[in-house]
Amino acid sequence: MCDTQGLMKFDTPLVSARLLGRRKRFLADVVFPDGTQAVAHCANSGRMTACLVPGGTVLLSRATNPKRKLPWSWEIAYGGETGDVAILVHTGRPNRVVVEGIRTGRIEALAGYGTLRTEVRYDESSRCDIVLTDPPPHQQGHSTCFVEVKNVTLWTGGRSGAFPDAVSARGRKHLEALRRMVGAGHRAVLLYLVSRADIDCVVPADDIDPAYGQALRTAHQAGVEVRAVRAHITPTEVTIGSPVEVDLT
Repeated sequence: MCDTQGLMKFDTPLVSARLLGRRKRFLADVVFPDGTQAVAHCANSGRMTACLVPGGTVLLSRATNPKRKLPWSWEIAYGGETGDVAILVHTGRPNRVVVEGIRTGRIEALAGYGTLRTEVRYDESSRCDIVLTDPPPHQQGHSTCFVEVKNVTLWTGGRSGAFPDAVSARGRKHLEALRRMVGAGHRAVLLYLVSRADIDCVVPADDIDPAYGQALRTAHQAGVEVRAVRAHITPTEVTIGSPVEVDLT
C-alpha cells in the first residue's frame, strides 16, 4: 500500500533473517533467528554486487497468498562498510516508490503534472514505467513526459554508486525509447532511485557495460534528462529523499 505522504509502506511486516547465499539467480537461502531455514524468492535479476553479504541481515516479506510456492520474498539487504546500510533489493518496489513521490510532489523535477499513468506502451514490444500528462506551466512546451525508473544498488566505494550491476540490454532499449520520445517532441527522463544511503553520486558502470554507458551519454546529448533521487529505507516504509548527483563524465 501507499499513503498520502509519499511513503511506500510494505504490505506486511518484514521479518529479519540471515543470508546464507543466493542460487539460481531468483532464490536466496536464509536462516531465521530460531534456526529455521527457508528459501526466499529474489526478484532481482542483476548480480547484486555489494548487496550479497553472506551471514548479513536481510528483511523478508511473507506472501498473503497461501498457495504461493515460495512464501517469502527478499525485500531489503544490509551491507556497506559497517554492514548496517539498508538496501532496497526487490526490483518490484522502486516504481511504486517513485509513483508516490511524484504524486505527492516529493520529486520536484517531476511535480505539477495533472495525470499519471503507469506501464504505458511505447509500441507493441515495450512499455514505459511512468507517463505524465497535463503539464505544469513551466513545462507547457512538452505535453507528455516519459519516465523510466532504474534502481541503483551497486556501491563502488567511497560515496559513489553505479548502474547497471550487470550487462543490461533492456536498459539500453529503454534509453533508445526515451531518445525516440525526445525526437517526437516530448519530455523524457531517466530517473535513478538510489536505494542505499552510502551513495552520493551515480555514474554509468562503464567497466561492467560500456555499451550502456555510451547509450546513456548519447541519450543525454539528445535531450533525455538523467536524474537521481535518494530512497530513505526503513523496515516499514520507503520514502523519497533529496536529489543525488549524476556524473556522466
